[in-house]
Amino acid sequence: MLLMLPSIPLLLLFTFTTLILSATLFRRRKHGRRRPPGPRGLPVIGNLHRLGKLPHRTLQALAKLYGPIMSLQLGQVPTVIVSSSEAAEQFLKTHDLVFSSRHRIQATQYIAYGSKGLVFSEYGPYWRNMRKLCTLQLLTSSKVESFAPLRMREVQVAVKSLEKAATASEVVDLSEVVNNLLEDIVYKMVLGCSKDDEFDLKGLIQRGMNLSGTFNLADYVPCLGVLDLQGLKRSFKETSKGIDQVLEKIIQEHESGSNVQNGGHHKDFTDILLSHMNQPIDSNDEHSHVIDRTHIKAIILDMIAGAFETAATVVEWALSELLRHPRVMKNLQDELDNVVGLNKLVEEDDLAKLNYLDAVINEALRLYPPGPLVPRESIEDAMVHGYFIEKKSRIILNLWAIGRDSKIWSDNAEEFYPERFTNNSSDFRGHDFKFIPFGYGRRGCPGMNLGIVTVKLVVAQLVHCFSWKLPPHTSPIDLDMSEKFGLTIPRVKHLFGVPTYRLMRETLDRSS
Repeated sequence: MLLMLPSIPLLLLFTFTTLILSATLFRRRKHGRRRPPGPRGLPVIGNLHRLGKLPHRTLQALAKLYGPIMSLQLGQVPTVIVSSSEAAEQFLKTHDLVFSSRHRIQATQYIAYGSKGLVFSEYGPYWRNMRKLCTLQLLTSSKVESFAPLRMREVQVAVKSLEKAATASEVVDLSEVVNNLLEDIVYKMVLGCSKDDEFDLKGLIQRGMNLSGTFNLADYVPCLGVLDLQGLKRSFKETSKGIDQVLEKIIQEHESGSNVQNGGHHKDFTDILLSHMNQPIDSNDEHSHVIDRTHIKAIILDMIAGAFETAATVVEWALSELLRHPRVMKNLQDELDNVVGLNKLVEEDDLAKLNYLDAVINEALRLYPPGPLVPRESIEDAMVHGYFIEKKSRIILNLWAIGRDSKIWSDNAEEFYPERFTNNSSDFRGHDFKFIPFGYGRRGCPGMNLGIVTVKLVVAQLVHCFSWKLPPHTSPIDLDMSEKFGLTIPRVKHLFGVPTYRLMRETLDRSS
């Protein structure tokens, strides 16, 4: 008996591999239809070993070999990678309903309250009704506009602080400035309060997003989930517990009214969601889900993560490129001076008149989309562009690759050149599918308008109030522009700059 023990793991591995290969061969025989081309995979893991540390770049390179609709086998999961605007239109418009779901992953089961929010929930009545609730109650144009004074106050505080740094010719951690500013704006919109130093909610949410974007073997070979070979389940549980403690404290403060005493004076997103507590999500359906605390926490989590993390990432990349391209910064400042003037701060009413600012933000979104890889899942079998896509296949739209496609954006597709948008009808709403940084169709980002207003205001204000240079002994060509992969693609290293105040000195005092 003892002699046989060493062979048991090998026997189990052989049995497991045989089952996986048999299931794969069965699917192929069952359908017998033309599938998208793709590289051959290894037993059990399929093509997982090909993804690397920066999958958006790896998948772009593979698409150049196998085409814009490419098939990969990621563990046990058949996956289709979409890497061109023409292919994206097929999946996001022509067959939008078929590819309107999201697959469940282990991270969101723990961190996102069983995928009860908008981002990760499967397509169906629950998702449709929850999206309708959020769109009509939280993200209307009038609601976004109602928070304009709040955004302006927080921007003024940041500018005042930076003016002191400019007077002293200090090197500023721009990444920290942007993150703190957007954290303050988002907290007060969503939670009605300032950040609490006792709890690092931003850090917890960022950790949750990083964990959700981490490769997890259990998501691709589900039977290995119980083993927790990477130790991720423990991290999911710890992060989930931390987030839940903070959100529970905030909800309790809203219920008791103590948030008003701490400075809350407007009806924030949490107030609105709590007003629907214990009510059916769909008032016309008596069997509809009833909104409870976990639903509210899941939506709050989605709103904070979506409004903060994606906006901060886009602003950081936009400022990074402006520091690398003084010509572009000068052009933007010239527009701001002509439209706004040097005797006042940029206001949200000014944004519609700033065409070159639009081009700068569009170019930043093209090169650095908020989510580089957008996942979908097919809810039924489908034929797309002559290829058979089976039910429950995962679809990954490589928005990062589409934004850098030289067939669309010419040979300088890798360069930051905002002028490509000055005489171009493409905008971030993505109607021509050449430029879809926020996705499109049913699963398109519902908070797109809120995000764009915030990003434009912050970039415009920082560039209007200050001239920026890189720190001494750092040239534009030396600036590290490497990214790290997750649900978003933030900078690896913080961005630093030296500000010089450029408005009339009494401007800030008059605006306060």
